Amino acid sequence: MRPAAPVGGRRGKQLRSAVRTVRERRPAPHGRAGDPELVALVEEPYSSVEETHRRLESLLSAYEARDDRRAVFLSIYVRMTGAVARRLRGDEFEDPEWVGEYLVAFANLYRAAVHDYETGALDSLADPWQLAFEAAERGDSLVLQDAMLGVNAHINYDLSLAVHDADVRPDPDAKYADHSRITDVIAAILDESQDGLVERGADGLGTLDDSLGRLDEWLSVLTIDECRDSAWRTAIALNSRLGPRRRLARWINDVTSTGAAYLILSSKTSDLVHEALRDLEGTSEGWN
Repeated sequence: MRPAAPVGGRRGKQLRSAVRTVRERRPAPHGRAGDPELVALVEEPYSSVEETHRRLESLLSAYEARDDRRAVFLSIYVRMTGAVARRLRGDEFEDPEWVGEYLVAFANLYRAAVHDYETGALDSLADPWQLAFEAAERGDSLVLQDAMLGVNAHINYDLSLAVHDADVRPDPDAKYADHSRITDVIAAILDESQDGLVERGADGLGTLDDSLGRLDEWLSVLTIDECRDSAWRTAIALNSRLGPRRRLARWINDVTSTGAAYLILSSKTSDLVHEALRDLEGTSEGWN
């Protein structure tokens, strides 16, 4: 979508450069025969927190049974969803009803993306998800890339839409506080998530984690916190009374998340760089 109003300065140049790249490299639609069992698992919307967690676990099991690399990201997401659900039961949020709506809306965006991909409805599928799913299907990415592509699509693209769908009104300050508490949940499960990637064949990540101590966790939280804050600001803009501001926010959300996906995949432009990173990651043969 073209911006409704010009964006000036350095930020404008970056965005114009990003959108040119996205337009030139937009994934081409392709015919694919979807998996009927996977389609059945994601056909109906999620309606509650517990149902969401249970059905995401079932989808993860189906991925794992098929050696589907989409399991890399979903294993992280299932862990996060379960951790938020436990804190909801522990009454750790100011507005638990809103957090539940927010969690379900967020998961339904992922569910819809999987459904669109499996049914071939690529016109409805956001580019960051198409790039992530196609990379997983090719199987030539690093395990860390598969994880990052999913995290990028879900946080940098989906999250602002989920916050917008759940609606921050009334009392947006209380809802922002709960939004921030979820970042604390993510921080608490980082070590488990890293261990999960090691178990999926990225043996070198364990050695790297030991070498960096807590530095990598700190950097990860810092990055995710900034992305989540950016998603919140975009969601607020999507609620603006001004149509141009809403359209610009949606355009920036699309372009920046797609540009980030291309950046994550950029190691593939050099076989030498990609193989060096694969050696560092220590990806086992089963994931090559």
